Amino acid sequence: MDIHVRPYRSADEDKVLALSIRTWSSVFASMKQLLGRDIFVRLHGEDWQTYQEKSVREVLADPAMQVVVADGERGLAGFVAATLLDPDRRLGEVTMLAVDPDAHEQGIGTVLTQHATAWLRDNGMRVAMIGTGGDPGHAPARRTYEKAGYTLIPMARYFKAL
Repeated sequence: MDIHVRPYRSADEDKVLALSIRTWSSVFASMKQLLGRDIFVRLHGEDWQTYQEKSVREVLADPAMQVVVADGERGLAGFVAATLLDPDRRLGEVTMLAVDPDAHEQGIGTVLTQHATAWLRDNGMRVAMIGTGGDPGHAPARRTYEKAGYTLIPMARYFKAL
């Protein structure tokens, strides 16, 4: 597959938002199942799509973020955002990655992750990190990050409704 990575443009916003909702639909379904409806709604509201759209818009508008998109054979196929998280420690972070579900298993996530990682390295970072969930909905993300050479550190995060 021919993949072209280029800088994000404001004209891409609607496509990126729509792609994000399609991409993370299974992720949010998985989290809802694991957390239960009560905690899930407390974290993301009644409409997780509104919550996620707001999160994506914030990343796209943040001048500290490096955002690029991947154009595939059928148009915009994914995007990635990275930031210089802690320049003193030379720590960068890939903060958000999404690949259209119709374009999974074509290497787009790996290409985007490698692009973001190279940008971090080129900007003086010595360590890059990516966070994702351990639930079934995040399995494609974990595979992508491992293909890109990232090392998994198992962590535990617990939730309780108050």
